[in-house]
Amino acid sequence: MAVMYTALLVLHSWLRWVVIFSGVAALGGAVGGLTARRAWLPVDNLRSLIFTISLDVQVLIGLLLYGVLSPVTQSGFADMGLTMRDSVLRFFVVEHLFGMLVALVLAHVGRVRLRKASDATRRHKSVLVFLGLALAVLLLSIPWPGMPTGRVLFRGF
Repeated sequence: MAVMYTALLVLHSWLRWVVIFSGVAALGGAVGGLTARRAWLPVDNLRSLIFTISLDVQVLIGLLLYGVLSPVTQSGFADMGLTMRDSVLRFFVVEHLFGMLVALVLAHVGRVRLRKASDATRRHKSVLVFLGLALAVLLLSIPWPGMPTGRVLFRGF
């Protein structure tokens, strides 16, 4: 179990960069599409799709860590009163999960809206608004180094 926990934790740590970079790429494409007033291109769809799929995989790994493997969340579940008073435990048991689920919902709403949009401008705006909000919430929910809940940028090194 410990080997699986460590392997998934390292994967979860590294996959965050795929999620972040694909989100930034999707936003960059949306900004470029809006400012240049260009058509919705297959690459625009691909960028938003990669962001959403990588976020889906990241959340699935996170849920496995959260619900089954993590000693941090297990200790947090043992005494929720204490967990809510401890900022580090509260972050990992409540805040991190909540923020990532909100980001996931926003990304999927954005994908649905862009598929239903009738023109390129609306598609680019949907990506900019919903994937932009998803990325912002996601970035706020990551335990960055220097924070009380901080973790290393590149786990495994």
